[in-house]
Amino acid sequence: MARLKEMYKNEVAPAMMEKFNYSSVMEIPKLEKIIINMGVGDARDNVKNLEVAVEEMATITGQKPIITKAKRSVSNFKVREGMPVGAKVTLRGSTMYEFMDRLFNVALPRVRDFRGVSTKAFDGRGNYALGVKEQLIFPEIEYDKVDKVRGMDIIFVTTANSDEESRELLRLMGLAFAK
Repeated sequence: MARLKEMYKNEVAPAMMEKFNYSSVMEIPKLEKIIINMGVGDARDNVKNLEVAVEEMATITGQKPIITKAKRSVSNFKVREGMPVGAKVTLRGSTMYEFMDRLFNVALPRVRDFRGVSTKAFDGRGNYALGVKEQLIFPEIEYDKVDKVRGMDIIFVTTANSDEESRELLRLMGLAFAK
C-alpha cells in the first residue's frame, strides 16, 4: 500500500473528522485524482518534440499519457483544429498516491528558492492547481537527455466542498503552503 494512502487512513482522516466535526466518515474529503497536463506548443513545427514530451511524462508519472488535440483553429498561433498540442495523464489509486509522495517529498523541495506553494490556486470547489516551470525537478528525468525545458500543470481533484477543507487535506498530506 502506498505510504500516503496509509497516512490518510491513520492520521489525516481522524484529524479532518475532529477539525470539521463531520457526522459520518463518508463526509471526510479525499483525493479523487491528479491530472497532469503538459502543453507542447512547438509540436506543430516538429512532431518529435511531442514524442519526447510524452516519453518524459510517462517516465515521471509511470503511466502512458494521451495526446491532446486543439479544439479550434487559431490563425495567430498557426494551429488548426485537430492538431496535437500537448499531453495529459490522469492518475488514480495507488499510482496517484505514489506520484503525490514523490512530488511533495522529492520534486518540490528541489525547486530553487522554494518557500511553499501559493494558497490562491484553489478554484472554489475544493480543487487545487499547481504549475511547475520545469520537468527537471523530478529525479527520474536525466538532465543530459533533456532537449528543452517544459512546464506542466498539476491539478489535485478532491471531494471537498470548500477550499478550506481542501487546503487542510493537502496540508495534512504534506503539501507545503507559503506563509
